[in-house]
Amino acid sequence: MKDFSTKQLPNKTERHKLFGSVEPGEKTKPTEKEKMPDLQNTQKDFLFDIDQVGISNVKHPIQVQSKVKPETQTTIGTFKMTSSIKKSHKGTNMSRFTEMMQHYSDGNPFELSVSTLKQFTKEMADRLEQDDNQITVSFPWFFERSGPASDMAGMNHANAEITMIYDKNAGYNMTVSLEGTITTLCPCSKEISEYSAHNQRGNVKMTAELSHDYNEDDVDWKQALLEAAESNASARIHPVLKRPDEKMVTEQAYENPRFVEDMVRLVAADLYELPYIEKFTVTCENEESIHLHDAIASITYDKALHR
Repeated sequence: MKDFSTKQLPNKTERHKLFGSVEPGEKTKPTEKEKMPDLQNTQKDFLFDIDQVGISNVKHPIQVQSKVKPETQTTIGTFKMTSSIKKSHKGTNMSRFTEMMQHYSDGNPFELSVSTLKQFTKEMADRLEQDDNQITVSFPWFFERSGPASDMAGMNHANAEITMIYDKNAGYNMTVSLEGTITTLCPCSKEISEYSAHNQRGNVKMTAELSHDYNEDDVDWKQALLEAAESNASARIHPVLKRPDEKMVTEQAYENPRFVEDMVRLVAADLYELPYIEKFTVTCENEESIHLHDAIASITYDKALHR
């Protein structure tokens, strides 16, 4: 075997030149911030107002509080932060969004709460000298789940999202959503078959606009939406199932058959009864086990339109 240990390589600078690096050119533009042109702050008639402009797909650790275990958890948030701008302004100051995030977290996870998001959006609108600001944070939310017979616990998760909108004149608007996973057993299959029935994994997504008097100290919206989906399903999803658990879950699903139409109506009824929800959309999509297609249904309801 050939010994390469004594091979002499060019130094790093020469290696960079070998692969295309060149010497820096002459610098003629200012290096002091005060002397640099600020194109974003140019003001003239730019034809149209812009509804939203900002940054999206920003990953940052967040700290989430829950009323189920784990009560405090650190997860990854995906942020979208925007504001409107008038046609008299060319653009917004993008760097201020991430500056604010760093200010609020100071090297630690961003504390995700209603009070924090309200303060953040108002302060950001003031810094941008705009009348409104909007922040959306989506994240995987984890919760402990025990087997119904063995009580052996594991960790499940659902996809959660919260949007806070601040408007100088209208105040705050808060929308939340949760996408949870359930088991559904086909009522038609059970009805026509001599024995057994096919079942599938269902995905229930609930989006709800919360009232101004919603208090996160009293109610955890994540837990409430999850319960609305799971309590109406044929059966819940479990991370750990021993044989006695599996028997109970299988029999429970057989005793509670559900179409996607049934699911969205039952979940809608639960959300309708929650006083802090103003309007909502419920969607259920089943990953069919005996078809290549999925089954889907949805309901949108605004309480204000039915008073």
